[in-house]
Amino acid sequence: MIDRLRSDDKKPRRTVVSRPQHTDDVRAGQSVFLLFENQLEDINRATIASAMVSSAFFVFLLQVASSLAAPPTVQLDRATVTGVTDGTLKKFLGIPYVLPPVGPLRLRLPSPIPSYEENFAAMDYGPICLQMEEKLVLPADVPEIVVEEVGGVGAPIPLNQSEDCLTMNVIAPANATPNSKLPVLVWIYGGGFEIGYPSSTDGSVLVNQSISLGTPIVYVSLNYRLNVMGFLASKEVKEAGLGNLGLQDQREALRWVQRYITQFGGDPTKVTLWGESAGAISTAAHLVTNGGNNEGLFRAAIMDSGSPLWVGDITHGQPSYDFIVEQTGCSHALDTLDCLRDAPVDTLMRATNSTPNMFSYQSLAETFIIRVDGVFLKDNPQQLVKQGSVSNVPFINGVNDDEGTLFSFTALNLSEEIADVFALYPSDPAAGSPFNTSDANALTPMFKRYAAIMGDFVFQGPHRFFMQHRSDLQPTWSYLYKRGKDTPYLGTYHGSELLNAYGGGDLGEYFIRFVATLNPSPASNASTQIVWPRYTTKSPDMLTFLDGDVPLTITQDDYRVEAIQAGTELLLKYPY
Repeated sequence: MIDRLRSDDKKPRRTVVSRPQHTDDVRAGQSVFLLFENQLEDINRATIASAMVSSAFFVFLLQVASSLAAPPTVQLDRATVTGVTDGTLKKFLGIPYVLPPVGPLRLRLPSPIPSYEENFAAMDYGPICLQMEEKLVLPADVPEIVVEEVGGVGAPIPLNQSEDCLTMNVIAPANATPNSKLPVLVWIYGGGFEIGYPSSTDGSVLVNQSISLGTPIVYVSLNYRLNVMGFLASKEVKEAGLGNLGLQDQREALRWVQRYITQFGGDPTKVTLWGESAGAISTAAHLVTNGGNNEGLFRAAIMDSGSPLWVGDITHGQPSYDFIVEQTGCSHALDTLDCLRDAPVDTLMRATNSTPNMFSYQSLAETFIIRVDGVFLKDNPQQLVKQGSVSNVPFINGVNDDEGTLFSFTALNLSEEIADVFALYPSDPAAGSPFNTSDANALTPMFKRYAAIMGDFVFQGPHRFFMQHRSDLQPTWSYLYKRGKDTPYLGTYHGSELLNAYGGGDLGEYFIRFVATLNPSPASNASTQIVWPRYTTKSPDMLTFLDGDVPLTITQDDYRVEAIQAGTELLLKYPY
């Protein structure tokens, strides 16, 4: 449930994955191309043109230089908004999409901005939403490569954090105009509903890849409130109708896209919603809310490592709410929610940081998570799926092979409390996760077994449940990511597919085609990649990403059937 990539050295080093660098420094970018312009003035253009294979290419170079000489602008209502460009792309960063959720608007539903009236610059990412303090503590005897892979996960984030964080970012081809009508991809980051921010992944690579494929897209990313600010849970919250504020933020951002994305070159009728981990669980929530009526906010969805989850009533969060109320001195207030609105933010976050997080001993049984609030979610999301409350749009839902390993270091000696389900998971390390690694990676006798259970309960089970219930009713595709299997103790761990999706890889290419055409498969005359068949109950095909000489193949969603089914039934009966 954690978003683990970073963009450049100015971003926090919470990840260990290196990616192509990008530059948002408009002055540096302009200086390079101003120099380029000056050089063009000193050269006989006719001579250059004659040396060109095509004069059209020369015109293109002039257009690029010209576009960089002046920052791009868009018109939002009465305001002119100025962005940045690097020649191939234009970026508008840190655009507020609702009123700041501060003061009396803290712990309230998001309030739309009536109209943009004053010009402003959108050249830098805005502050990120308040993050929980958490750290993944690894055993002392794990190899250095494991530390390198995940050592930064949960480390302090050296970025500006603020309650006033509800902004969004748009990246588009440099030549996009309000008449371009390009498909739009809206990204919702992961982070267990506790941490996360949009600049940790660089949408520039995806947009450039889409241009090279001849199917340019517009990329949108957004901030949403997290932890205590976005997912507070109690009877008081339920009675006030203020549950799942982070999901409400996302929904309001999607309404903003409908209103304004045309100005950036996007088509509001061609929006695909994409999330990973908590972002994928959020995406699934948007599919099942409102009786399945998506209000025309999106036409397709992609979910990486996240599906409709087995969550119970929002009052299940009462113990943590009461603890936070007590720690902030609000226990004796007539209206504890109002008291929390007035509490100093440092005091409120200090109390929040004392509650369990996804790397605490109880792992993914988190304090802050989506819950049934009676407004956004009127029932357990899996029950909503069974009731048919699902937006009838094409979707992709995929998983990684070893989803549970990252969250299993804190539960190495967990006792067997659910005997019937545990019995379906052999104690033999060869049967555990990382899967297909024989007796290797047995950090403790329990580690691989627990990692298998954790991955199946939270990721594999909900994924199969969703696909089995919806694949015969709407176009669906599924993938299984198994690359990087040789990473000690982690295998193909949670979030590892993002390097491919955001790094110009084949998964990203499939996603781009899906965004553009609602079909991820290559054209029939394409020479690269393979056809990605739809998933059906009769033929549960999964596009499978492998290491080695055969990087892609088709496998069946037929592994650990009895164990996964038992876990699914257990969690439907006892939602968290």
